[in-house]
Amino acid sequence: MKNSKPPPHSASLLRELPPIHRLVAAPALHEFGASLPSSLITKTAQEVLDEARRAILNSPEDATPTLPSFDELTQRIAERLHRLEQPSLRGAINATGVVLHTGLGRARLSEAACAAIAEVARGHSLVEIEAESGQRGSRQDHVQKLLRELTGAEEALVLNNCAGAVFLAVSALATGREVIISRGELVEIGGAFRIPDIIRSSGATLVEVGTTNRTRLSDYADAITERTGLILRCHPSNFAIVGFTEEVPTPELAALAHDNSLPFIEDQGNGALFPLDTFGITGVKGSLVESVSAGCDVVTASGDKLLGATQSGILLGKREPIRRIAKHPLARALRVDKLTLAGLEATLRLYRNPEQAQTDIPTLRYLTRQEPELRRMAQSLARGLRRILDKERFAVEVVKESSQVGGGSLPNESLPTLCVRVRCLTDSPTVNDLAKTLRQSAPPIFGRIRSDALLLDPRTLELTEIPLIVAAFQRI
Repeated sequence: MKNSKPPPHSASLLRELPPIHRLVAAPALHEFGASLPSSLITKTAQEVLDEARRAILNSPEDATPTLPSFDELTQRIAERLHRLEQPSLRGAINATGVVLHTGLGRARLSEAACAAIAEVARGHSLVEIEAESGQRGSRQDHVQKLLRELTGAEEALVLNNCAGAVFLAVSALATGREVIISRGELVEIGGAFRIPDIIRSSGATLVEVGTTNRTRLSDYADAITERTGLILRCHPSNFAIVGFTEEVPTPELAALAHDNSLPFIEDQGNGALFPLDTFGITGVKGSLVESVSAGCDVVTASGDKLLGATQSGILLGKREPIRRIAKHPLARALRVDKLTLAGLEATLRLYRNPEQAQTDIPTLRYLTRQEPELRRMAQSLARGLRRILDKERFAVEVVKESSQVGGGSLPNESLPTLCVRVRCLTDSPTVNDLAKTLRQSAPPIFGRIRSDALLLDPRTLELTEIPLIVAAFQRI
């Protein structure tokens, strides 16, 4: 039978650990009494003390365990309490070069959108009331007219995300019927949500046509029966099939659906409002304007991708199907909130002037940044880091690299960039240690690791963030 008693040397060390009441009363913890309840401070101190006990008890018998000093224990407690004081959802600096980084909140909003959200958040607002009549209005009014104006759609509807938009559209138009979709478009989006599952959950039956890489118009035509409810196209925005491929142009697919009195839905996905070659961005397939003009009955897209606005699911298209979708009982469950509407409306207003949109909407600005600006930003950051980092421990240089669009938008596109590469020349810290410390700084800073070096990409930075990165390295 195993002896549960601690070794003699461990037992003596355990007795030397300070009591909990003494730790809690330490001067180093006094400042937390104003912001945190005493019960939480005591609980945190107990957790630190328990970890110290376990470390002593689990030490090898042939080794002498280390007893943490009183100051070390209070420092550990203070560090945890400081983290508890911070909100878990807070701002961060994106130096990854991924323009639409899902983990970092995708689209960075324009100043106009941020101001609109703040104004609506800090008081009451005209969410569902008309100022002129004082009567109840629709929250959709704030964005419907703008979306119709900018895209040429007959009607528009905004929900809380694009997956919800697809789900609601299929539920309203094809429950109990069949939905035809190409096998090459059965995508899985983030969080392991799959288009086939979304369609089946809507009460429709999935009918797959074509092959993974080639689907012809005849494949769709042969699958149409009296049970068909609609034809769905889902642009595979988070992967690409290249090589021996074929797909049906959107206008031809819309015409086939209409010839058979069927609605045609196109999940455009990435949310590009206009063809982005307007801004010099190549490789983007489709836009909301193009899908509407191609004759789609319903077009769905994400507001927080290439549109550069708040997370939302946008539906555009013909008046009758969009209004049917809006009247579905589940539309209430997927309703968009006032803050999302405020940010989306402000962003759409910027698109009335494409040149202003490219300047003021961060997503478009980051996507179109050119080499001279990237070089100036990278050199400025590199100079700041060289000024404070020990040359014996760190090497800092500007190198050619590539950025990504991210957010499941342009999987095949990379953007040439210039990064600041930081290499650790000694065993401590390692590049992983460095990246972790930056992530835990205030504000958190995220770069990317490649070839045992930390890369900081200015494509997704603002000039005001460069001094903050330098200051974080200085604290390290």
